[in-house]
Amino acid sequence: MAMPRLSLSLSVASLVLFLGRLISGSMAAILVLIWALHFQTSFLPSQQPAAHDLIFAVLHPLFMVIGFILISGEAILVQRWLPGSKNLKKSMHLSLQGVALGCGIFGIWTKFHGQDGIMANFYTLHSWMGLISISLFAAQWLFGFINFWHKREVRTTRRTLLPWHVFLGLYTYGLAVVTAETGLLEKLTILQVRGDVLKRCPESAVVNGLGLCLALLSSTVILAAVSPRRRGLKRRKILHLDNDDGSDDNGNGYFRDKSAQFLHPA
Repeated sequence: MAMPRLSLSLSVASLVLFLGRLISGSMAAILVLIWALHFQTSFLPSQQPAAHDLIFAVLHPLFMVIGFILISGEAILVQRWLPGSKNLKKSMHLSLQGVALGCGIFGIWTKFHGQDGIMANFYTLHSWMGLISISLFAAQWLFGFINFWHKREVRTTRRTLLPWHVFLGLYTYGLAVVTAETGLLEKLTILQVRGDVLKRCPESAVVNGLGLCLALLSSTVILAAVSPRRRGLKRRKILHLDNDDGSDDNGNGYFRDKSAQFLHPA
């Protein structure tokens, strides 16, 4: 009875996390679109900006939030929701992470354009954290690419580095979300100090709502990534021997591992 109850609990928890991720991710995408497309005057880099300056300024939050954070979050969980073989899931994970990496690089590239010079936008904590995030993400993707195409050669190394790959992947994702939060706070603070945006206005509500949605999204993604899987529970089934508690006459418990096809002492 304990196994079905645990499986049911995991199903409910997975459903809650899925709905939370879906709602928060969709709301984050909608809010960043509203902010970038409806409140374009807040992205003007100077009093007399060129047309391409406004375009690059608007593209930065779109690519960093939708392209980098949202897609990379789905890539982290692709092995949980995508049906098919293990190789298919790995290739999809690598592909989605590659798309997210491309969006992140392009999003940072947009900040190199402007009348104020190349380094004008890289003096704040937000910019430094962004460069660190994209660098770690690129290193993670490169490791995954080498791991995918050289399976036999690096099998032992892969087993050793896999826990670090998972940890650094979640850490980089969390760092990217925190970087986005600092960017929202920095942008809104500058607008309010200059008097361009009031503390209580629709744009402030949109930006604050976007920050809350990103915080909720990151929590659901990370929690879903570290939570146990139902498939992992199904791999180990209790083998009832002579006693009802699954132990032999000597009191030693056993379980059957399908992947190994032999008995292990519990």
